[in-house]
Amino acid sequence: MYSSLKRKIHLLLDPADGGTFLDKIINTFIVSLIILNTVAVIIETVDSIYSANKHTFKFFEIFSVIIFSTEYILRVWSCTSIDKYKHPIKGRLKYVLTSGAIIDLIAVLPFYLPLFISHDLRFIRILRLLRFFRFFKLGRYLNASRVISNVFKSKKEELILSMVIIIFLIVIASSVMYYVEHDAQPDKFSSIPETMWWSVATLTTVGYGDAFPITGLGKFLTACISILGIGMFALPAGILASGFSDELKNIKKEQEYCPNCGKSLH
Repeated sequence: MYSSLKRKIHLLLDPADGGTFLDKIINTFIVSLIILNTVAVIIETVDSIYSANKHTFKFFEIFSVIIFSTEYILRVWSCTSIDKYKHPIKGRLKYVLTSGAIIDLIAVLPFYLPLFISHDLRFIRILRLLRFFRFFKLGRYLNASRVISNVFKSKKEELILSMVIIIFLIVIASSVMYYVEHDAQPDKFSSIPETMWWSVATLTTVGYGDAFPITGLGKFLTACISILGIGMFALPAGILASGFSDELKNIKKEQEYCPNCGKSLH
């Protein structure tokens, strides 16, 4: 009976494992509460609105913390119904160190810490920003987040390689431009690290205009680097597009087979 109750609680709180009508109601409620909390944190920065509705914001904050705290406690309690967390102590310690559980904890931590730490008000104000972590709780309730996660995992090596190439290109472009433009503009291109700002702005085609070459060679190199940058910064986008295409194909294949017997549905 006790184990069965834990299993039911786990299924109700985990959208990937549950599938009942009550499960959908709870998940919809939690998702709506997360979105409303994100909106509330943003609106609180508008003094005219916040000053006129301080009590409403405070009540909503307390209500949200009660719900999220209860959710977190129930998740930690019911996680032992899963095989990899079945040990009552080690299993729960392993669970609370997962990314999802850490986000759940950070989402409520800003409310409780000021109750024990009241000396440095600046520290408390910084903690309030951590409430934005409630937005990341959406990841566990949206199937799209799993698709994105799988894409990044499958294309991890390609993305790392492309980022290394981009960083290498920034360093090379900064070094070359420093030696070309330093004598003409010692204030704008004073060092290679300083020139990296120009390099990033040029390679990303942002071009803020606060630093630009004035020599003929510098202008020619900037044109070449800009064209090269368009292709290099488009590389991660192509890798991710390929990853999404592969992941959607895998999902479609999985849907064509019965999850119970593994036979084709056709």
